[in-house]
This record gives sequence, structure tokens and C-alpha cells, in this order.
Amino acid sequence: MTAERKKKIQVLLKGIETGDPASVTVVNPNKYIQHNPQTHEGGEGLAALFKRLSKTSPRVNIVRIFSDGDFVFGHTEYDFSTSRVGFEVFRFEGEHTVEHWDNIQSRSGPNPSGHSMVDGPTDVRDLDRTEDNRALVKRFLETVLIGGQIDQLQSFVSEVYTEHNPLLRDGLPALRQALTARDVNSESTICYERAHRTLAEGNFVLSVCEGYREGEHTSFYDLFRLEGSMIVEHWDTTEKVAPKSEWKNDNGKF
Repeated sequence: MTAERKKKIQVLLKGIETGDPASVTVVNPNKYIQHNPQTHEGGEGLAALFKRLSKTSPRVNIVRIFSDGDFVFGHTEYDFSTSRVGFEVFRFEGEHTVEHWDNIQSRSGPNPSGHSMVDGPTDVRDLDRTEDNRALVKRFLETVLIGGQIDQLQSFVSEVYTEHNPLLRDGLPALRQALTARDVNSESTICYERAHRTLAEGNFVLSVCEGYREGEHTSFYDLFRLEGSMIVEHWDTTEKVAPKSEWKNDNGKF
């Protein structure tokens, strides 16, 4: 069922290119809960969105796709009128998806170390370590990103660390500097406040967190690759959470 669900989500996301309403048949319209604030509820809302986007001659490239229990989550490139990178998360009940979250950011880069927002390994390995890797990332979130114990960074992140954030370079010093940066009011530039979800398959773990970036309410999606119980590579997207007055559904971003 895992492979079948992944394939259905690949077909669904490629439907953005064609606008074919058949691509959304994986969606159960009677149960579908949409967490993208800019999209209307239900499968019909998704079909309308795809039809509208298809008129911009979009291209969709699914770089990575994973599964975790009833969840399928993907790392995707989008070329609409502008180039974007996103993470998509779907929850299944049986053969159909019934809930969706995403986090999409304008593409930029390469970063100072020459990496794009999506390049790097894609193969899932170490399936037997899935739960250990999930637990390590949860501790990293609680201790470092939310807890602010930056002195513990090297307990979780390898000295040989590859960074895909378009503003940062490889290595622990750049990551430490980013996490300790302050604005003109001496407030943290990046502030993680709550972890909503941690999804994992083998050596890849995706965290979904809420907080503030430069004072704006922000959704943080971070994808980590692990080796030997250490984080060795990182991709992410950050997205400003729109004010509730602009939402097209009432389900919330998270």
C-alpha cells in the first residue's frame, strides 16, 4: 500500500501541470481537510485550483517522496510564473487522502556553498532506524531549536554538515550563527515555538514547526538526512502564515 499511495500522490501533484480533474480522484471530497489557507475546502476546490494553475504552463518535479504510516510527504519543485520549492504532506484513510498540509517558498540560490534548495541524495536508506532517527530529530527540536540550547548543537549535527538553505553555507559555524542571530531589538531572528509533526522514513525526517522569523508568524518545514545518529544534511522552506482574514478555509495552517 505504501508504494501505491506514493504513486497516487505523484499523479495528483503532476495534475497541476495538466489541470486534469481525474488527478484528484485520490482525494475523498467528503472528508478532505485542506490546511493551505489559500485553497478552498474539498476535492472540488483542489480541482479548481489545478485548472487555474494549469493555465500558467506550470512544471512540477517531485524530487523526493516518503511515507510514514498514513502519511505521504514530498519535496517538490514548482515552476509557475515564478519558481518555487515546497513540501507537501497528505494523510490517508484507506485508498484516499483526507487531509493536506504544505509549505511553499520562492526559490533562490545557489547558497554560499553552491547547493540548491533541492539537490543532494534522494534514496531512502536505513529503514530499520526510522524510529531512532525520528526520536533524535524530536530531541533536536526540543533541545536546540525550541529550547535554545545552542551549546548542544554538536550533539545532534555532524561536523561534516551539508546545508541547502539558500542563505547559509555548510558547516556548524554557519548554522550556529544563524540560530543565534538577533535583530535591532535584540530579539531572535529565528524563533521556533512549537513542533506540530515529525514524519520519518529511514534516514530522512521532516519536521513541521511554528514560530517567528524576523517578527513574522512563520511555518518552518525542515527535512533532515541522518547518518550514524547524527544530522548530516538539511533542506527547508519557510512561509509566512497569512492572517486569518485572508483564509479560504477555517482549518488553520497546522
